[in-house]
Amino acid sequence: MEAVVVDMGSKYLKAGFAIPDQPPSLMIPTQMKHVAQDEKSHFLPTEVKTVDPVVRGFVNDWDAIEDLLHHVLYSGLGWEIGNEGQILFTDPLCTPKAIRERLVQMMFETFNISGLYASEQAVLSLYAVGRISGCTVDIGHGKTDIAAVIEGAVQHIASKRFEIGGIDLTKLFAQELLKANPKVNLDIAEAERLKEKYSRCAEDEIAYEKTNQCKIEKHILPDGQMIKIGRERYTVGEALYQPSMLGLEAYGIVEQLVRCISTVSSENHRQLLESTVLCGGTVSMSGFEDRFQKEANLCSSAVRPSLVLSPEYMPENLSKYSAWIGGAILAKVVFPQNQHITKGDYDETGPSIVHRKCF
Repeated sequence: MEAVVVDMGSKYLKAGFAIPDQPPSLMIPTQMKHVAQDEKSHFLPTEVKTVDPVVRGFVNDWDAIEDLLHHVLYSGLGWEIGNEGQILFTDPLCTPKAIRERLVQMMFETFNISGLYASEQAVLSLYAVGRISGCTVDIGHGKTDIAAVIEGAVQHIASKRFEIGGIDLTKLFAQELLKANPKVNLDIAEAERLKEKYSRCAEDEIAYEKTNQCKIEKHILPDGQMIKIGRERYTVGEALYQPSMLGLEAYGIVEQLVRCISTVSSENHRQLLESTVLCGGTVSMSGFEDRFQKEANLCSSAVRPSLVLSPEYMPENLSKYSAWIGGAILAKVVFPQNQHITKGDYDETGPSIVHRKCF
């Protein structure tokens, strides 16, 4: 049986058997709904609580993650109890050691898997485009990671995690829409859908200033209200280049990347910056890659970032699940070559084996 690859994001969990040239077979919301029960185990549909088991990239509700993985592995991917296979997890930048160890413990003790491996998302996203060195700019739902990777190893001195992601851009978009449409009721889930459908990135700061004359789109909400969308659609992309729009005193995304890389020795700058990979759902926004490259060309550094395009044989929208694809590629190597954590390794050493064997 092929190994399973799992990428647990704050918004979507991506899972499937390790087939690198196909997208993951399961992409489901990470969010879960818990329905309350009375003393006689009757469900109380009026008492539904929404749970986010992964927040800003890290697991924060282990019971919910266990339920979700049980559904994914046994119902979604067809594992049989008593005949569990091998699994590879993608690991966000700066994951605390305790979270890694608890995941390993849960998989071996609760799920009784036969083998496990974990690798950092930045490394895997580079593997997906055929590189072992380079930079990744990963704009997830709950966080943004900028990472430098040399020969398959993350350079933590030149990497940075920001507690800002797609959810913060959605909130900004909703605020801007409500300023322009004060009588409209708009919940965050609907704002998210509108953001995914309408948001665009202006080609530069000057073009953004001119968007107040852009065409107004009209959209009918599910409850029948009509909402007008004008320059608001450009605020989502612009905020990544002008973080002051989010109330942050920080540099734009390209400047942050160059500053991160400047902390490693200069002979590695070209190798890193000239293999820059954009990842995450946000980067698939119309115009985002062009803006990134334009900002990179204006950079004052001697070596400027340049983007690596996805190979033609890879699935479309690779940026949305590049870490998963990289995981599928790596799974084809580590499990056949017995580089993974086995049940015997776990029984002998315990969960701390993950730091020695995987990172």
